[in-house]
Amino acid sequence: MFKNASSLPNPSFTRRRFLYYSAIAAAGAAAFPAIGKPRPRIPGSGEKLRIGCVGAGGKGKSDIRDCSSEEIVAICDADEHQAEEARKAHPNAKFYQDWREMLEKEEKNIDAVTVSIPDHSHALVASAAIKMGKHVYCQKPLTQTVYEARYLRKLAKDYKVVTQMGNQGSSEDGLRRAVEVVQAGVIGPVKQIHVWTNRPIWPQGITRPPGEDPVPANFKWDIWLGPASERPFKKDVYHPFKWRGWFDFGTGALGDMACHTANMPFRAAKLGYPRLIELVDHSELNPDTYPKTSKIRFVFPPREGLPETEFFWYDGNPKDDSVKPLRPAEDLTKSIQDMMDKVPDSGCLLIGEKGQLFSPDDYGARFFVKLNDEKELTNGKDHEALKSVPITLPRNHLANDNDTRQHLEWIAACKGGPTPYSNFEIAAYLTEIILLGCVALRVGKALEWDGPKMRATNAPQAAHFVKREYRKGFRLA
Repeated sequence: MFKNASSLPNPSFTRRRFLYYSAIAAAGAAAFPAIGKPRPRIPGSGEKLRIGCVGAGGKGKSDIRDCSSEEIVAICDADEHQAEEARKAHPNAKFYQDWREMLEKEEKNIDAVTVSIPDHSHALVASAAIKMGKHVYCQKPLTQTVYEARYLRKLAKDYKVVTQMGNQGSSEDGLRRAVEVVQAGVIGPVKQIHVWTNRPIWPQGITRPPGEDPVPANFKWDIWLGPASERPFKKDVYHPFKWRGWFDFGTGALGDMACHTANMPFRAAKLGYPRLIELVDHSELNPDTYPKTSKIRFVFPPREGLPETEFFWYDGNPKDDSVKPLRPAEDLTKSIQDMMDKVPDSGCLLIGEKGQLFSPDDYGARFFVKLNDEKELTNGKDHEALKSVPITLPRNHLANDNDTRQHLEWIAACKGGPTPYSNFEIAAYLTEIILLGCVALRVGKALEWDGPKMRATNAPQAAHFVKREYRKGFRLA
């Protein structure tokens, strides 16, 4: 299904090591088709990566900060106010409000692009940058639609650019160790996976308000709308941050968080394409936003010698008194309750034939194991059965927190280092599978899914949500 990334550079990324990786990358570039496809630039020894940053508020702010060891050439945000902090930190960077203008004018001046804007415009910016031969770091979820995820996956491969998605848990040793443990068979073949989250923590389950408000000065509403259909601007309804729950702009709790929480089990259980996706339960649905709660079931067929696997997604904010969050049944989480005196607001539980593996956070940084003949969960670092499991995946030894390490891994790869662990070959695959849950929610019936052909064989109406229409002036490159 996908290959593991090769070893990551250790902290002493010496000049000799740099030249070695650069030679490998240069050899690959020499074989790259020259006609119609620009070659990605590899900075020379001692050179900084030249980066154009699309999105400067929210995650854009931290993405720019985490790339500040390099040269920030350009900053783009439809809202000039959102970019104030980044512009002060990088006074030599040129500022744009239209990402199309930035890419056109800075094409010869940048090597790479970060994409940190609302979900509905991710694929447009990323595809345009890739077709220019630029390396791309894109926030999760990688795209808003299934088709876009498949498209970016192929595009990145064809243009041989370095890519990374911003699901920073991928840089955690704990997540990679959990993958090794599951694939070594410690808990046996995985039969069920249960993942839950405390999202949404933004407005969902609401309808579009009437009326129109004046567009703030220095905010380009048309650029922010991007490929979405036109609608009036309303203050504090869509921007900033509140866009996640709207069908036209976000992907709801599932799209927002599953690229984190389902990352480890997707890799560990080699999930691939599901054969069935269904909306099992939910709070009230309306035409404009995702519901406040949902439970979605995915069924993955036998693959690579593994049995059929069920994956259950649950969401709902425990602080929202208007709904009851959906969660796994109490008998499934008894060991978690016994260990923690509660079931945490977010978590991931893998149930295998020989035991269970539980991670209590969004990023898979920690995990616990309980075999069938054991009474309680034990920290994965201390469990006797795990000590003989060999280390087969690379570790990210780059300094700092997991978010910064995720960026530094990408930067090192752009300079000729090994492939990032969450490159688009795996990240786009993960995103595509997750977004099928959004499709099932929109269609409202169980989908019999043909993965390779990207279609629901029993629901032709799903095609409208698999591949969307784009507003004039905004489309995939």
